[in-house]
Amino acid sequence: MAIIITGGARSGKSDFAERYAMHLCSRGIYIATSQSWDEEMAERIKRHKQVRESAAFAWETIEEPYEIAAMLRKLEKEALNGEDRPAVLIDCLTLWLTNWMLKLDADHEHPSPDKTSGTGEDTPQNRVDESLPPVIEDFVQAVTEYSGTLLMVTNEVGSGIVPAYPLGRRFRDEAGRLNRRLAAVCEQAFLVVAGFPLDLKAHAFQLGEL
Repeated sequence: MAIIITGGARSGKSDFAERYAMHLCSRGIYIATSQSWDEEMAERIKRHKQVRESAAFAWETIEEPYEIAAMLRKLEKEALNGEDRPAVLIDCLTLWLTNWMLKLDADHEHPSPDKTSGTGEDTPQNRVDESLPPVIEDFVQAVTEYSGTLLMVTNEVGSGIVPAYPLGRRFRDEAGRLNRRLAAVCEQAFLVVAGFPLDLKAHAFQLGEL
């Protein structure tokens, strides 16, 4: 069962995801996508790991900032028939998306003058726009192939003001597309507001065929 959990910053989405994982399974694998860019982030990661380690629940933490699709396929392959499979919790997809966008921007920082994109102009942005969709589609495919309990935490980033810089606007748009794409293939989708999880699919209005 695939579950997506979204919400704003400090809404309680990660806390709900962890508690829901504990409710569904007897142990868990925590796939952390954050990277220690600075001392503040390193301290934040340390605190989160300490909280999980002190919980009365067996968490195994795997730090994977990029290849979570490959990680899901590896876990699926390792699963044994009849085994008490763990809940897999990915936290969070917005950091994973950030990691990939920054990586692709860095990889394409110096475009080759002898190559052109489909728009007739070879720019870092054009080549990132071409490289990112296959990464996202590969991850969505891995989610649909995974047969165990999978919880994914993501952020709602498009409810505020329009970002003032191009990379921010691209990130907002890509995050929205990613959330919609995953919600479509998940059995459950939750929006967490002020600590309260709302079951979106259970209350979604069905427009029907047009």
